[in-house]
Amino acid sequence: MKVDFVDVEYSEESGPLPPERASQNVAIKKASANLLAPPDKSLLHRSQSRAFLSDDGTPIPTEFFLSSDPSAIIEHTKKVLYLEDDDIAHIHEGSLNIHRLNKDDGTSNVRAIQTLEMELQEIMKGKFDHFMQKEIFEQPESVINTMRGRLDVANQKVTLGGLKQYISTIRRCRRLIFIACGTSYHSCMAVRGAFEELTEIPISVELASDFLDRQAPVFRDDTCVFVSQSGETADSLMSLRYCLERGALTVGIVNVVGSSISLLTHCGVHINAGPEIGVASTKAYTSQFVAMMMFALSLSEDRASKQERRKDIMNGLAHISDQFKQILKLNDSIKAMCAKFFKNQKSLLLLGRGSQYSTALEGALKIKEISYLHCEAVMSGELKHGVLALVDENLPIIMILTRDDIFAKSLNAYQQGILTSLCLPSLRTDSKPSHCSWRSSDCYLQH
Repeated sequence: MKVDFVDVEYSEESGPLPPERASQNVAIKKASANLLAPPDKSLLHRSQSRAFLSDDGTPIPTEFFLSSDPSAIIEHTKKVLYLEDDDIAHIHEGSLNIHRLNKDDGTSNVRAIQTLEMELQEIMKGKFDHFMQKEIFEQPESVINTMRGRLDVANQKVTLGGLKQYISTIRRCRRLIFIACGTSYHSCMAVRGAFEELTEIPISVELASDFLDRQAPVFRDDTCVFVSQSGETADSLMSLRYCLERGALTVGIVNVVGSSISLLTHCGVHINAGPEIGVASTKAYTSQFVAMMMFALSLSEDRASKQERRKDIMNGLAHISDQFKQILKLNDSIKAMCAKFFKNQKSLLLLGRGSQYSTALEGALKIKEISYLHCEAVMSGELKHGVLALVDENLPIIMILTRDDIFAKSLNAYQQGILTSLCLPSLRTDSKPSHCSWRSSDCYLQH
């Protein structure tokens, strides 16, 4: 909520303000021979913002905290001001002045003071051992927060206010380009199939760093979707500016309100997953998935042939929180499985097919980040193309199997693996037995 503004100050000169003149403490002194002389205040244009004045014009004593992230100062204040690129904040004698390096760049000459809606308890560990564990167990609530006020299952309707003005333009675009890094890239991979099925628009998923390296062609009738938890990912930001220069419509899918990506894109969706303190992303991944599924549902709203499929997806999203709760009950059994099969291992292989390949990619990333264990995600259909040569009785393999239309194909990779591997845990979606004869050394996690 915007409550007031801080005026931006400019140098009296038309050119950029030199850095040495941006801070009063290091301003050029009148008498250069006397190093103890006071700074020359006339070199800076000084004014007092109305944000720090009382009704009668008297300056109000103000305490300032400097931080790269609002969560670091939430215990001290909820009022924050975000600096723009090339802003220089000068704090002296209890007053704040903001200077610009160049006043001709089209940037607004006011900065909004915003009130954070974050609560202190949201960034505390509580009863959990560490923040990542806390955020894993927050997923039943975080996905509900992502859908709250947006998904109306009873009336089969999705409302995304941040996209409302642009949704018809996006429907007419030549292609959708999803650009992201790391975990956000994997969430884009996870929804690619759903977008292709529901919208029938060509979909491209790009790693931001590779997208920039290739200087990939972008056209005015493309829609570029930038996905980021923080909204400050450097490669994604540079890709965003690259696409804006070429006239493409840009959409932001971010978690942090007021982040650079949310400010620079034409429109977007906040995933509302709450603060994510852990370095390894967890609840943001699942909330990104849910938010982008609602994006796909919104784009396909005018397609009569997709209504039954849309209804099935909406009903599935309505139950996703309860399914998370059931999965989290497996916490102890997962710990026991890891102690039995993966202790002292040096390498691990994850297999997935179709939409579950992205799950394998994200799982491999988390294992590398948290366990410092070499882990590789492989598409099940590619197992026989070289990867099978690495499989022996000492290599643990985790397969992710779901009861979908490609389940039988996934079983082929399982049968290839058990010919040479003695440990093949499988993540399955139910307890229905298959027609295959399973090895006695296999283990299963079912929900």
